[in-house]
Amino acid sequence: MAFTASEILALCSTIILMAVLVASFAPAVANEEGDILTAFRQGLEVPDGALDTWEPNLVNPCTWTRVTCDDDSNRVVRLDLSDLNLSGRLAPELGKLEQLQYMELARNNIQGPIPSEFGDLTNLISLDLYNNNISGPIPKTLGNLKSLKFLRIDHNRLTGPIPRELAGLPDLVDVDLSSNDLCGTIPTSGAFENIPLRSFDNNPRLKGPETQGPGGDDSSC
Repeated sequence: MAFTASEILALCSTIILMAVLVASFAPAVANEEGDILTAFRQGLEVPDGALDTWEPNLVNPCTWTRVTCDDDSNRVVRLDLSDLNLSGRLAPELGKLEQLQYMELARNNIQGPIPSEFGDLTNLISLDLYNNNISGPIPKTLGNLKSLKFLRIDHNRLTGPIPRELAGLPDLVDVDLSSNDLCGTIPTSGAFENIPLRSFDNNPRLKGPETQGPGGDDSSC
């Protein structure tokens, strides 16, 4: 089938327009994610200038230290912020990093709760928040993280029951909730079936394993 000159010209114009739209979309996304990380950074105390490259005037956060982006989409996929002696709180805005796969914030001095907005990080594979000063309950919304494999939030001040929603995570293989102040019973169904009991050590108010089955009610603990 032969194309006329006008049809070829129209096709070429369409291809060029699509390329321009894609090229303009990437900086816009990078700018939005830069704003998210800047909001997080403003709530932190960072010694020794560890995050000096997190400069709001540099639109693309993919150039910032300890931030990794996907080469094709230019979206943030990894935050490596462990061992920086950071103080401050986890920003709910981090839940808007839609392509984030690894959140590494271990061995700092992060305070406050785990935001329920983290349940929007549906591509998250690893959540490492251990050895901080995080308090409050484990959000039930983490049960939305169907890609999650590693949940290590030990050595904090977390309270309340272990959300049964976590038992439905199909890929969860490594859980550590030890050394907190969790209460209720230790779940044994679903994703928790093969999790060793040592992953729940040093929670004085935690009973277990559960004897009431997955429907056990820990809401009053």
